[in-house]
Amino acid sequence: MNYTVDKKGFYGEFGGAFIPEMLHHNVEELKSCYLDIIESDEFKKEFKQLLKDYVGRPTPLYFAKRLSEKYGANIYLKREDLNHTGAHKVNNTVGQILLAKKMGKTRIIAETGAGQHGVATATVCALMNMPCIVYMGEIDIQRQAPNVARMQMLGAEVKAAISGSKTLKDATNEAIRDWIANPEDTYYLIGSVVGPHPYPDMVARFQSIISEEMQYQLEEQTGKNYPDKVIACVGGGSNAAGAFYHFLDNEKVELIAVEADGLGINTGKTAATTQIGSEGIIHGSKTYLMQNSEGQITEPHSISAGLDYPGIGPLHAHLFKSKRGTFLGATDQEALNAAFELTKLEGIIPALESAHAMAALNKIKLKNDECVVVNLSGRGDKDMETYMRVMNNGK
Repeated sequence: MNYTVDKKGFYGEFGGAFIPEMLHHNVEELKSCYLDIIESDEFKKEFKQLLKDYVGRPTPLYFAKRLSEKYGANIYLKREDLNHTGAHKVNNTVGQILLAKKMGKTRIIAETGAGQHGVATATVCALMNMPCIVYMGEIDIQRQAPNVARMQMLGAEVKAAISGSKTLKDATNEAIRDWIANPEDTYYLIGSVVGPHPYPDMVARFQSIISEEMQYQLEEQTGKNYPDKVIACVGGGSNAAGAFYHFLDNEKVELIAVEADGLGINTGKTAATTQIGSEGIIHGSKTYLMQNSEGQITEPHSISAGLDYPGIGPLHAHLFKSKRGTFLGATDQEALNAAFELTKLEGIIPALESAHAMAALNKIKLKNDECVVVNLSGRGDKDMETYMRVMNNGK
C-alpha cells in the first residue's frame, strides 16, 4: 500500500482537484511549480533557517513522567505548542509565504477556524511585508477574540463569513471566492491538508518537520527512531499529517487520529467525519465529509474551533479506508477532562484541539514498555475563556 500522493494528486482513491473552471488557472499555476521551488536548495536553506531562528525549532520531545505513571506507558509530548505563535500552523505558513514570494505573488489570503492559522499567516505576512486578508466565520470571531486581536495587531484584515454555519467551512468558501476574483496577484495560503491538489501534499510536506524531528529525538532518548504509537487530533488534519508523515510506511507504528465527537456522534452536534460521514467532494477534494442524503454538507460541532470542519484531508481518508490509521473520537467533555488532567499532572495547558488527542490515552490499550508520542499541536492561551467558564461553572 502506498500512502504518498500520486502525480494526479490522489491518495488511493481520495484527493484530486475537483474545481470549477474559474479556479483552473490558479490551481494549475501552483501545481506546475510548487515541487521545483520547494525542493530547490535555495528554498530549503531559507525555510530551515526561518524554522530554526524565527519559529524556534526543533520543538522539544518531552517525556511526561506523571502521565506515564498514570497510564502505564512511556508517554512523550511533541511540544508544537512551544512554536512561535503557539501552534504547529506556523511551520506551514513559513513554507507557503516563501513559495508565494518566489511565484511573484503580492497579496495573501487565508481562512481560519480557531484563529491559529490566521495568526500564523498574519505573522509571516508581517515578517515579509505583504498585505494579508483572513476570512473567519462570524461565530469563530466571537469565540476566538484573542486571536482576532492578534491578527489585527499584526496588520491583517479579518473579514467575517456570515453565511451557513458561520464557521471554518464558510470562511473557506469566502476565501475561494476571493481567489477566483483575484487570480494574478493573490496567493491563497490554505491552513490544512485539505482543498484541491497540490495543497494537501504541500501542507503535509511543510508539516513533516514534526515527525522528522521525532525520529532523531526518539533515538536520542530511547535508542529507537520510531514510536509504537503516534496520536494526533484531526479536523482537516495538518498536525496529524506532519506527525504521521515519516512513519506512514512503517507498519510497526500505529497511527492514531482523534476526531471531535462533539456532544456525541448520534446527537447531530458532532464533527466525527469518519464515523457519520461518507465519500464525496468538499473544497475541491474527494474525501470523507458530513453530508445529508442529497449531498448537502451538514453542520459540524466541536468545542474546539479548529476541529469544527465537516470533512478530513484526503490523506486521512485514505488512512481510514485502508485501515492504516486508527480513528477514534473524543467528546467535548472528554477533551475538557483531558485538558485539565494534563494541566494538573504536567503543568502544560493545551489547546482544546490538542486536548482531543490527549483524551485518546483513556481509550487505547497501553503496555508498560510501549513508547507513545502525543502531538501537542497547540497551547491553550486562545481557549482560556472556555476553560474559565468551565471552572466557574464547576464552582
